[in-house]
Parts: sequence; C-alpha cells; structure tokens
Amino acid sequence: MSHAKIDAISAREILDSRGHPTISVTLSLKDGRIAGAEVPSGASIGRREAVELRDGDSARFDGNGVLRAVTAVATEISDRLAGMDVTDQQAIDQALIALDGTPNKIRLGANAIIGVSMAVARAAALVRGLPLYQSLGSGIRLPMPCMNVLNGGKHADSSLDFQEFMIVPMGAPTFAEAMRYGAETYAAIRAILHERGLATSVGDEGGFAPRLEDNEAACALIVEATERAGFRPGRDIAIALDPAASSFAQDGNYVLERSGGGRLDSAQLLDLYAGWIDRWPIVSIEDGFSEDDWDGFVAQTSAQGQRIQIVGDDLLVTDPATIAKAIERKACTAALIKLNQIGTVSETLAAIDTAQKAGWGTMISHRSGETIDSFIADLAVGTSAGQIKSGAPCRGERLAKYNRLMAIEAELGKRAVFENPFIR
Repeated sequence: MSHAKIDAISAREILDSRGHPTISVTLSLKDGRIAGAEVPSGASIGRREAVELRDGDSARFDGNGVLRAVTAVATEISDRLAGMDVTDQQAIDQALIALDGTPNKIRLGANAIIGVSMAVARAAALVRGLPLYQSLGSGIRLPMPCMNVLNGGKHADSSLDFQEFMIVPMGAPTFAEAMRYGAETYAAIRAILHERGLATSVGDEGGFAPRLEDNEAACALIVEATERAGFRPGRDIAIALDPAASSFAQDGNYVLERSGGGRLDSAQLLDLYAGWIDRWPIVSIEDGFSEDDWDGFVAQTSAQGQRIQIVGDDLLVTDPATIAKAIERKACTAALIKLNQIGTVSETLAAIDTAQKAGWGTMISHRSGETIDSFIADLAVGTSAGQIKSGAPCRGERLAKYNRLMAIEAELGKRAVFENPFIR
C-alpha cells in the first residue's frame, strides 16, 4: 500500500504546560497526508525510565532545550523510517529501538522516539480510516477518571509530602457524569479553601496547593467537599492517593518533612496507610513505597491488596519485563501506564497486555509537564484500560484528555461501557 508509506518526519521545539521545552513531531505519508504528536515530560521521574535527550546548553532554557532531539528526528530517524509501512507499529518501533542502540533510549532520546511512535500510530489510524482508539485496540470502555485535586510533593509548593490526592467519581453512571461529579467536588474544595483564607492557586496538574496542617487533612477536606457538593463519600466519590514515596525516601526510611510527620520505616508507613484506609474512603494507593522498596510493595499488597488497589509507577516504569517480575512477586495489583516512561507505543501496549492478562488494573497517566495532545484518552479506550488520570478538572492541557473522552463516549453512544473498577 503505497499510500501507507512514510515519506518524511520532522520535529520542532515547543513548550509544555510548565513552560519547559518539549517536542512536536510531524509525519508525512507518500500520499501527502500528515499526522503529528506532542510529547509530555515528567517532574517525578523513576530512575529506570527511558531518558529524554536534553541539549545541556546553559545559554538556552537552562540546558533543557530539545534541539538535539529535534535534529535526531529530522535526520537519523526520518532517514531510517522513510518508505516503511506506517501501519506496522511493531516493526517501526523495533527499528527505532535498534537505531538508538541503548537500553534506555538515551542516544536519540526517549522524547524523540515516543513522539515519532505516537505520530506513527496516528498516521496508521488515518490510513485505516478509523478513530485513533479503534486503531489502537478494540475497546469500547471509558476509563474511570482519577482527578488530582490536591497537589504536593514535587508537583507543588504546598505543605503536603504526598504528591497527589485524587477524587474518583465511582458512583457516576457515565463518563460525562463522572466529569460532572468531579468538577462539582473540585469547585466545592475551592470554596472551602477560600472560606478558610487558604490559597486556591494550583500546582502542575491543576490541583490546589494549600498549606494544610498535615497530609491527612487533605483527606478530611476532600470528604467535606464531597458532602458539600451533594455526593456521598465512598459511594459517589472516593479517594485515590499517589504519595510518590521515592520523593521522600531517605536512607531506607520515609521522611515526612513538609507536614512534620517524622521519620518512618517501611512497616510504620504501611501502618499509616492502614489507618487512613480505615478512616477515609480510599480505593487506590500508587507508589506508596519507593522504587527500590520491593519488600514494602509486597507487604502492602499482602496486607491491603484485597481492600484497595495497589498501583506501581516508579517501581514498574511501564516496562513489560518489570511488570512480569512484579506479578510473580505479588508486588502490586495494578500498573500505571505512561507512554514516555517506556518510549514506544508498542512497548506500552505490551505493558498493558502483560498487566491485564494477570488480572491487574491498568491506569493510563499523563505527566506533570503536558501538552494539549489527547493521545492517552484514545489509548485508554482502545485498550479498555479502565482508569485514567489526567490531573484536575482544570487547565487546558488536562481537560484536553477528559474532553476527548467525553467526545468518544458520545461517538460510541449506546455501545459505550463505563464501569467502576475499584473494590470496595
């Protein structure tokens, strides 16, 4: 099919939602059709993630420019992929991995490689005459949105050690209604903060970043806002946490410095979570332990995995082999999925497949530095992932994903499926 052949690929430097440089990729087919992709970037980054290529030139963007990655796309990558069938995602991604030649995609840059891989997937959808979600898979299930409404850790200058406090509108009958539940609860949080004279400015992912008395006060605030918005805590709205524990791990312990929570060992942190699960309507904890604390994850899954979802992010880095190891060790019950964490679409699909075959949950995730690209919305539906997190119901780069999901739900009509994936 000559119309499916890649003609050329180019890229340019753009800015993400934090004002940091990232890449926009444009792929041209022989028949003149064009597809593109914009690449996100994380602040809370696992050590084993695929590595972005940055310029290191302090005269531009404090060394964070991406012109080297842009050049890699326009030269080596474009030359290698020219003439390849754009519908063969696996072959193209393997060619990219081989061309880079490093285990973590550092030579060409994971930002360059994932941008090209995403653009290939979009172009393949054009060739097939399908929406992206149908080209990526056969799913018709809308994901449960997990909305980050209170930001801490590396995502905000707040008093919270834990990085994300999310609301989960699990009582909603449709995705569109889930967004309404979330937006109304988010508005109630803003109103309560305003009444108390607390900051209503937001962090990287659109969540509020107030100075609360301690980490647990965030749970109390969410429950209060849920009730004010007219919803039932634990029935209509639940809580999901992403402590991002690697960010406060020190010398084998966990130091809750911002909130004055002291120094805890792994067992004491597990006890803290147990108390919170008893007191608050928590359905999911992501990265409750550091990326090196496998024993902590195993202990949490054993002790709490029947009550809540245990999600691995920095521990798993969207890597199928690492997910398989975690399945064998019973270290989690769900995997967080980030495209740029592994670096190609086909590897991402393999990670999702590995987790789902083991009966695990899968949560598709944005990054803290985002663009208006809505690729992950289609990915979540096409793979029947069941869950997505794209930040608060605030800020255009977050809402681009949620609004795309509402459009997909409307397009699917009566065929659309929306289910609560959480055990409670």
